[in-house]
Amino acid sequence: MSPQPLSGLFVTFEGGEGAGKTTQVARLAARLRARGLEPVLTREPGGTPVAEGVRALLLDTQHRPTALAEAFLMEAARAELVSGVIRPALASGRVVLCDRYDDSTLAYQGAGRGLDADVLRTLNRAATGGLVPGLTLLFDLDPAVGLARRAGASGATNRLDREPADFHARVRARFLELARAEPGRFVVLDAALTPEALEARIWEAVEPRLAAVR
Repeated sequence: MSPQPLSGLFVTFEGGEGAGKTTQVARLAARLRARGLEPVLTREPGGTPVAEGVRALLLDTQHRPTALAEAFLMEAARAELVSGVIRPALASGRVVLCDRYDDSTLAYQGAGRGLDADVLRTLNRAATGGLVPGLTLLFDLDPAVGLARRAGASGATNRLDREPADFHARVRARFLELARAEPGRFVVLDAALTPEALEARIWEAVEPRLAAVR
């Protein structure tokens, strides 16, 4: 059976820890509602009961799965989210805003953990059925700044926050590499800008694409 046609808009938010993605998801959602659109907000890993359970396991500081096990867990959560939430929403013409998607696997499990990028791309395609975002917003920020923001905001850290500086540097470099390879899909944002300036830049990228939503 061929996949159901998708008439919505799929926007993903990518970047390192503490780059401000979650704040901007909420701000963009408010702008869309003001335009009469009710977006679907979700996140990775997460977005379904099964995927949220995987999220809790992956971020638990008491457990450290192997790099490959971590990747498989991410893909399992992604498969649940795509089939149960993202594809149905897009098929009904909704705008979907997703905090992280498969580019994060290439950055974190690929560059960060050192897993083979081609293997991860194959796993990504299997988990998503080849579903590619219409727009990916990459929040680029010095990892030290982002981690300091996270620590200052919550006072708590998860397992990924505690990775060494060179891990986060590799993740940032891979995200930028991915953006250079697909300039038509990615918009790179300076996450050191004020939230208001970031919001305006994001709207400039999103608004022209709304014409395709039906």
